[in-house]
Amino acid sequence: MFPPVHLAEDGLLALGGDLRPERLLLGYTQGIFPWYAENLPILWHSPDPRMVMTTRDLVIQRSLRKAIKKQPYDLRIDTAFRDVLRGCAEVPRPGQNGTWLIPEMVDAYMKLHDLGFAHSFEAWRGEELVGGLYGVSLGAAFFGESMFAKAPDASKIAFVASVRQLDAWHIGLIDCQVHTEHLERFGAYEVPRLEYLQMLARALDEPTRRGKWAFELDLAELARTGGFTSPD
Repeated sequence: MFPPVHLAEDGLLALGGDLRPERLLLGYTQGIFPWYAENLPILWHSPDPRMVMTTRDLVIQRSLRKAIKKQPYDLRIDTAFRDVLRGCAEVPRPGQNGTWLIPEMVDAYMKLHDLGFAHSFEAWRGEELVGGLYGVSLGAAFFGESMFAKAPDASKIAFVASVRQLDAWHIGLIDCQVHTEHLERFGAYEVPRLEYLQMLARALDEPTRRGKWAFELDLAELARTGGFTSPD
């Protein structure tokens, strides 16, 4: 069990417990996620406000549309989940020393991946993984966790493809957790935690697309249109 989320102080709700799949999934269904560093107890967060977007909110800047049209990368899903975790853990981030993706967190998300709940969207240049992102999927919600890039626009292009594919699968809510200018440029916005929990409850009424994923999106069409697809 977790404490009621309204008891969170500056987003921090609880500490301790473990990272078993059952506890992680329970946390996600209540708008709670782990975020901590090495040599600390497990810290569970439920921020207020919450950064979210829906797949129909996606904004693609003109320069990124041009990059997508060049088809610089091969896009895949769930072919190198652990490598995506490693990339997210190793990429330098401004103002951040070390990483929250410590070995026990990597092991926990690998278990969720093996159970069919966690997924990676990947950008490849030949046989080199140069960018991507990963997250957890439950119902019609995708909980984005982290992304990385080792080549220009690699994570951005993977993100656009992920949003378009999620939309095609009617997974419409993307949980971005906390505010970043990077995600705001893609159309993410902040909502009060209560509003987020209402959005989440509606999303969790839908069935979970569990198992290994692969693109069903027409990636050639995605490239031709620079990321734009016709809504249903």
